[in-house]
Amino acid sequence: MIIGLAGRRIDAPGADPPRFPLESTARVEGRLRELFEAQAARALVSSAACGADLLALAVAGRLGMGRRVVLPFDRARFRRTSVTDRPGDWGAAYDRVLDEVSATGDLVTLDAGGEGAEAYAAANDAILRHVAALAGESSDEALAALVWEGAPRGDDDLTAAFGEAARQRGWRVVHVSTR
Repeated sequence: MIIGLAGRRIDAPGADPPRFPLESTARVEGRLRELFEAQAARALVSSAACGADLLALAVAGRLGMGRRVVLPFDRARFRRTSVTDRPGDWGAAYDRVLDEVSATGDLVTLDAGGEGAEAYAAANDAILRHVAALAGESSDEALAALVWEGAPRGDDDLTAAFGEAARQRGWRVVHVSTR
């Protein structure tokens, strides 16, 4: 099984409604481990934002799975805008994971251009393409995992869009709760 993953970042202080509270990280990490083991996952493709992505990458590393990270833009900018801007000590985990995947040639940095949703949507599309390629090379099944509270924030919710794009490819989509 090759898993493509998208999900929520850790909530900003005062988030209303809460989607991924910092205190849920251990519970979500356990759920991710159960999912990867139940699916006999061989590889994970995701981005590396604080929350769902970094937790999944850490679990995958401990399980000896292959890991590929797709960033919408350069490593330092992503760290600043998607990792260390939320509560928790995510910077060290990010640096460690990116060093590890860089060493194996599995860090993909896009030049998506621009800011915000367009850049992140391009990264999601690239994640799905990389999952499809890895699954095709190994004759494995592709699976999309959404790590979230289960409800889109609106029409522009990128986690929901990731799941829909995976469904359109004919993939099974599983949900991992952040609560």
